[in-house]
Amino acid sequence: MNITEVRVRLVNKEDSKLKAVASMTIDGCFVIHDIKVIQGNEGLFISMPSRKTPEGEYKDIVHPINTETREAISKKIIEAYEQELNKAE
Repeated sequence: MNITEVRVRLVNKEDSKLKAVASMTIDGCFVIHDIKVIQGNEGLFISMPSRKTPEGEYKDIVHPINTETREAISKKIIEAYEQELNKAE
């Protein structure tokens, strides 16, 4: 898998844990939108696109199936978020 592009939109709500929303292109031919960058208690993390079930649970619509892929995606998106944050300052 080759992540060919990451686009980040910063969220400007000071009291929000949601910091940005990202889109990621894989191999120049598949896009995933609405990946959230969230500030957690132990630092930044990403949340994949999800939907609410009738039972009130949130289920990921798209997600990596192994740890290595999740870590690679997370690293790329958080790096892009930090670059966008530096541009905004």
